[in-house]
Amino acid sequence: MTVLLDELDAGELSIRFEGEEPQALLEWALQEFGSQIAISTAFQKDGSVLIDMAYGIDPSVRVFTVDTGRLPEETLTFAETLRGRYPGLNLEILRPEREHVQRLVQLKGSDLFRESVENRLLCCNVRKVQPLTKHLDTLDAWITGLRRDQWATRTNIRKVEIDHDHGAIVKLNPLAEWTSRDVETYLRENDVPTHPLYAQGFTSIGCAPCTRATKAGEDERAGRWWWESNAPKECGMHCSIEHGGFEHELHAIVGK
Repeated sequence: MTVLLDELDAGELSIRFEGEEPQALLEWALQEFGSQIAISTAFQKDGSVLIDMAYGIDPSVRVFTVDTGRLPEETLTFAETLRGRYPGLNLEILRPEREHVQRLVQLKGSDLFRESVENRLLCCNVRKVQPLTKHLDTLDAWITGLRRDQWATRTNIRKVEIDHDHGAIVKLNPLAEWTSRDVETYLRENDVPTHPLYAQGFTSIGCAPCTRATKAGEDERAGRWWWESNAPKECGMHCSIEHGGFEHELHAIVGK
């Protein structure tokens, strides 16, 4: 049954769960939304924490990821590692429309993201945001690993939000209060497997051509699109980014 929440409800729930452990919000959400809620993960450490917590509450919890077609081989291998660790894990792998990717490459080339921020956002939209949006249209709520300390665009996130970018469904951020140290502590104490690229100095993981290992003292997301300046370290999945210069091209590619 669809659970309808408005901004007032979301605000009250955020206050209610602020200061509580993430498991409290997860347990409430899985009970309230049932099969109409899912965890979104790119197999970063935050996602691994959420999967471990949620699987312990309900082994049938739905999990999804987006295979953009440009992921590191290690990411696909790690997905199988998680399936082995959590028997019966209900993991769905989403992919962009093949025709959309073909049009994108024909129009802009395969490495368009290096040419401008607009081109990079166009690539992110076609390969990642479009399949995400299509999937979220089938859900009443989704769970993310967003934390307030990850990047400036995330400092004000609440634990419970109404996602107006995706049909006003409910967006839950159980780890919002946590720091990277909290994440590391949980992983260590619960022996949770982590993506192998972390051992190579990566602190945030995305598409292979758009992610590098970070250097000492750099922000956690500094390795994402590192060649850009004065641009958000976001792909558009978690914050509204105006189409601007690529709106016409996006329409030509996806037909809407």
